[in-house]
Amino acid sequence: MRLKKHWIWGGVLLIIFVLGYFSFGNNRSQQKNTIRVGIMAGSQSEQEIWNTVAATAKKRYGLNVQFQTFTDYSQPNAALSSHNIDVNAFQNYPFLKLWNQKHHTNITAVGDTIIEPMRIYSYQAKRLNDLPTKATITIPNDTNNESRALFLLQSAGLLTLKPHVKIATLQSIQSNPKQLKIKEVDASQTARSLSDVSAAVVNGNYAQTANLNPQRAIFSEPLQKNAHQWINFIAANQADRNNPKIQKLVKAYQSEPTARKIKQVSGTNQIPAWKLNLKE
Repeated sequence: MRLKKHWIWGGVLLIIFVLGYFSFGNNRSQQKNTIRVGIMAGSQSEQEIWNTVAATAKKRYGLNVQFQTFTDYSQPNAALSSHNIDVNAFQNYPFLKLWNQKHHTNITAVGDTIIEPMRIYSYQAKRLNDLPTKATITIPNDTNNESRALFLLQSAGLLTLKPHVKIATLQSIQSNPKQLKIKEVDASQTARSLSDVSAAVVNGNYAQTANLNPQRAIFSEPLQKNAHQWINFIAANQADRNNPKIQKLVKAYQSEPTARKIKQVSGTNQIPAWKLNLKE
């Protein structure tokens, strides 16, 4: 009788061991084929694009994509450096350069995603020449977008910046023939300010949220070689850049299904960056 009990308990333990082994094995396999992606909590269109990427990654490469959303631009790179996520996708090249310098990190771009051309919008003027002397123009107030907006105003011929400026501020303005009044506001408020000012420099994502028609902008950021710095990308820690999971995710993003989805949900507010041929 005692021997029979030993056999029974032995069988139970064996079953538990086998189930545990396969469960552990399955978990390891799942982890091996899962990538954690940090993105900003944003518009529905942005999530639709990433859902398309996730579907392509699963179908073509057997890769499971998990998302972690953030509400503050300081969070995704901190999470990446701490290895709480494998990659993130939210920033452009000047932003990453400043981040690495300030935080002594070694994050690098591994695959371009989109570019959101910055544009000048106006409810009062139909052309740049219609802007009156001493017109007020709002621009984003954060370091990265402020600099980009000022270079855009220079490209539009509205002002000139001092030579050799890399990161432009209001103090970088060398000449301002129309005596424009440049007003700094939060990037999310530029589109909302259009009712109160002559014009505003608006990022593509905020223009889309505000239902601004890119075709009615009075000036658009030239897609030339200099625009490469404003491309968004998938970023990883330098040591992980050749990780097969990361390379598969990049391929899934830089695919035709993604390009079609970007066009469908964003029109020309967002452009597939990997398809661009930026010229001088």
